[in-house]
Amino acid sequence: MLRSVFTKSASNFFATSRTALFNSTRSTFVNPTASIKTKWLTKIPIQKSISVRSFSNGAILKQVQNTAKNGQAKNLLNSSKWVGYWLVGTSGLVFGIVVLGGLTRLTESGLSITEWKPVTGTIPPLNQKEWEEEFAKYKESPEFKQLNSHISLDEFKFIFFMEWVHRLWGRAIGAIFVLPAIYFATAKKSSPHVNRRLFGLACLLGLQGFIGWWMVKSGLDQEQLDERKSKPTVSQYRLTTHLGAAFLLYMGMLWTGLEILRESKWVKDPNYALKLFSKLDNPALKPLRGLSLGLLGLTFATAMTGGLVAGLDAGLIYNTFPHMGDDWIPSKRELMDKNFARKKDQSDLIWRNMLENPTTVQLNHRIFATSTFFAVLAVHMYCNKRKNLIPRNALKSMHSMMGIVTLQLGLGIATLIYLVPVSLASLHQAGAIALLTNALVFASQLRKPRVPMRILIGGLFSKQQTQNGSKILSAASKLAK
Repeated sequence: MLRSVFTKSASNFFATSRTALFNSTRSTFVNPTASIKTKWLTKIPIQKSISVRSFSNGAILKQVQNTAKNGQAKNLLNSSKWVGYWLVGTSGLVFGIVVLGGLTRLTESGLSITEWKPVTGTIPPLNQKEWEEEFAKYKESPEFKQLNSHISLDEFKFIFFMEWVHRLWGRAIGAIFVLPAIYFATAKKSSPHVNRRLFGLACLLGLQGFIGWWMVKSGLDQEQLDERKSKPTVSQYRLTTHLGAAFLLYMGMLWTGLEILRESKWVKDPNYALKLFSKLDNPALKPLRGLSLGLLGLTFATAMTGGLVAGLDAGLIYNTFPHMGDDWIPSKRELMDKNFARKKDQSDLIWRNMLENPTTVQLNHRIFATSTFFAVLAVHMYCNKRKNLIPRNALKSMHSMMGIVTLQLGLGIATLIYLVPVSLASLHQAGAIALLTNALVFASQLRKPRVPMRILIGGLFSKQQTQNGSKILSAASKLAK
């Protein structure tokens, strides 16, 4: 039914717009495929006055008819597949820097560079004199005075290089993202829809650099440490903000890249695309679509509670599972310790214990992690009962998510029991990103196609059918002779 609607809609307007779209050299976008030449279909004018809510099939048809009269098209509808590959690859670099950041934290290297020099900081000390100068700066920090006064210059070089590589990797991501984004936008290889996302991601990437230094500064300022009654370490709030921004950046890049590659696949094979559209439009998938987004949100929230655990070194206490000490949960007095309240009336007792008390923070992370595991298990069972309704790639993603969440739970328990060794803790953090990736892929595979893509794919299918019909008629006429 859906195929007939698309075919009928497309045949009505392509008869009037085909000539204009073929002759408009300004509206072409080369997108070669194996079997169909689609460069004349990749731009459809979309007026800025049309809102998302009113963006219906009729509106798009009207715009295409206007194009046929004016002979011009304004905006790209779909982006080059190379934009998608670039975004997915760049998200891989973000994945790597998150893992490296965890290693920097675990090796206590994050406070070794006491200055923020976005440009000149790219070059490390190159001779003995420069190393001694850098070491002298570190000796003035609270971390050296209170914790590391015994380390030598060679030991300092190790923690310095860990932090330096982390910062250099961040600068590299900035260059690898911003420069190609400018090229793709100016060369009109990315659509306005994608360009808006790229601009937002570029802003978030720039903000992330400031958040990183804001986080480090909290561990270098003795006044802030005194206020928090903390040893020389970064604020858990700022650490979690830095981690959350990195996760959002990663999710934005990966989601957009996967969307572009998925739409490119549809353009290449309209027949497959229409069959998939029919499956995605099934009302029975609506609850699962909501569940997939819920899993994505729950996975993200669990990772953020893990950031608080890392910031407070809360994994170094209660190294038993499933019990916490001799009981299932610690006593109320320990979970809601009055010493964490800063106001005389203790009005901040609850939220400060939730976010600053290592015992309560670890309990929260356990609850979120366990909830995530059982939520994935429940959705996995739900999918198995309705596997005939679910697209095959989404079903495979659900199966892999069940495996990853099980592995992640095991890594978390092992990390806790063995007192947070660097290797296990790093794998546990990588597992969190892997689980988030799987949840994001699953949600994206269940997402309905954009309305403009529906029209484009419908038009491609109509043209393909017309070409096939012409070939049959030509073959029949030859046989008649």
